[in-house]
This record gives sequence, C-alpha cells and structure tokens, in this order.
Amino acid sequence: MIIKVQPLTAEAFAPYGDILDASGAPDKLINQGRCGRYHDKAQLDFSDGKAGISIFKGEKETLPLALKMLERHPEGSQAFVPMSADPFLVVVARDAGGVPKDPRAFLTQAGEAINLHRGTWHGVLTPLSEPGLFAVVDRIGEGANLEEHWFDSEYTIEN
Repeated sequence: MIIKVQPLTAEAFAPYGDILDASGAPDKLINQGRCGRYHDKAQLDFSDGKAGISIFKGEKETLPLALKMLERHPEGSQAFVPMSADPFLVVVARDAGGVPKDPRAFLTQAGEAINLHRGTWHGVLTPLSEPGLFAVVDRIGEGANLEEHWFDSEYTIEN
C-alpha cells in the first residue's frame, strides 16, 4: 500500500500531536523587545517520571521509504526538535483496538518541530538531511514505555 507524503498542518496533525513553530505574532516580546516568545507550544504529558532532554542522531533516509513498523509510548509524550533547519518526515497512525491503523506521512517545514501525544503510534525518527540531530523531550522514568507493531505487509511512503 502507498502512503503519499503531505504537508504538515496543525489541523491534519491535531489528533496525533502539536506543531512547534514560530508562525504568526509571538505571544509576547522579551529581552528588551528583541526576542519573540511563542509560549507553551507543546502539551507534555507523562504518567510518572520526569521530562528529560536527550540528543538523537538519526541516519538520513530517502524516499520512497518502506514502512515496516510503528511504535508508541504509552507513558509519555515525545517531542522532536531538529537541531538544523532541515525538514524531516513524520509518520503517525490512529489507534484501532491497540494496533495502528491508516498511517499518514507528513513533511515538516524548516524551523518546525513536533510533539507526539502520549500513546500516539508513530514511525521512527526520519531525517531527510544530514546531520540528523534532534533534541528529544520525553519521559525519563522506571518501567517500559515502548510498544512496537510490525505490519504483516509493509507500506511504501513516497512523494
């Protein structure tokens, strides 16, 4: 089955998470009016533990891309903040009785980051450019926080 990449929009992505960007007017000006603050853009949600910031370095991917599995984190949200101005691919799916259904693929714009809601089925980190460096804000705590689902038949993601 083919999944066509679509632009990332707040409306289309709302069931899966938040878009972190600096579009529109800032919520307030700080630093003597020299910096716009876009305040509280992500809904961090953890069952326990604490929020931590880790650095991920992912290998560059190219399209078309085989999608063989999705994962989710039932104990906490997960934000991916690129450390370069390069777009990246975001794959998400809705939950249908504990398994992912109807995967969708989105392409971010330069300067956008995303925050996945707790329990959202998603693909692995998919940078489309090097260096593939991301700051990731997610739950740090005891116990398992990863579920994987491997598809019987893989999907193909293409432009």
